[in-house]
Amino acid sequence: MIRCCQYTRRAVLVDGILWLNPWWTGVLVNTFLGAIALLVRQKLLTLAGLFHAWLLGVLIWGTLGWQGYLIVMVYFLVGSAVTRLGMAEKEAAGIAEKRSGARGPENVWGSAFTGTVCALLVLLFPQWRELFWVGFVASFSTKLSDTCASEVGKAYGQRTFLITTLKPVPRGTEGAVSLEGTLAGIGGAAVIAVLGWGVGLMGAIAIPICILAAFLANLVESLVGATLQERYPWLSNEVVNIINTTVGALGAMGVVFAGS
Repeated sequence: MIRCCQYTRRAVLVDGILWLNPWWTGVLVNTFLGAIALLVRQKLLTLAGLFHAWLLGVLIWGTLGWQGYLIVMVYFLVGSAVTRLGMAEKEAAGIAEKRSGARGPENVWGSAFTGTVCALLVLLFPQWRELFWVGFVASFSTKLSDTCASEVGKAYGQRTFLITTLKPVPRGTEGAVSLEGTLAGIGGAAVIAVLGWGVGLMGAIAIPICILAAFLANLVESLVGATLQERYPWLSNEVVNIINTTVGALGAMGVVFAGS
C-alpha cells in the first residue's frame, strides 16, 4: 500500500487506485453530470440554475465529499419530484412554482446558502466540524420539510388554516398550514436526517433533533409569511428560505452543543 496524504498533492495513491483531490473530483463529477443534463435537456433547472448548481456541487464535494453531495442530490431530486405533484391543478389555481418548478440561481442559493456556509465553516473551524455537519444536515432537512409541506399542502390539503388566526384560507396562501402538508413536511425532514446519519455526518441522536428543528423552523417561516412577507418586498421567497434553513440549522446545532 502506498499512501501520499500531503495537502499540496493533487492526488493520492491508495491500494493502487488513483483518487483525485476532492476539489478536482467535485469539478469532474459536476461537469459530467452537467453535460448529461444539457444533452437530455432536463427541465429541473434553468440554464443559469444549472451553472449555479454546478458551483454548489463543487463546493459541497470539495468540503464534505460524497456524503454531503449525496444529501444535496437527494434533497434536489425529492424536492423536484414533490414540486411536480398536482402541477396542472396548482398552475390552474395560480399557486404553482414559477417556470413549472424549474429552479434558477435564486432557488439554488435560497435553498442551499445556509448549508453551504456550514460546509465552508468545516474548513475554517475543523475543531467544530461535527457541529457544522449537524447544521448542514439540519439545513437541508428543514428545506426538504418546507418543500414537502408546501407542495403537498397545495396539491392535496383538504383544509388549510392561517397559522396566526387558525381561520380557513385558500390553499397556497402565505402562512397557511394543513394536516397533509405538515405530515409530509415531517416525512421530508426525516428522509434527510436519516440519510445524514446513514452517511456518517452525525449520530443517531441527532435524527429527532433535526426533525424537530425543521418542524419549528417551518412554523417560523409560516409566521413570517403570514405577518411580514407582504409588508416588506425584500422578503422574497428566497430570503425567507434562507431564514427558514438558518433557523433549522442553528436550532439543531444549539441543541447538540448544549448536550455535548
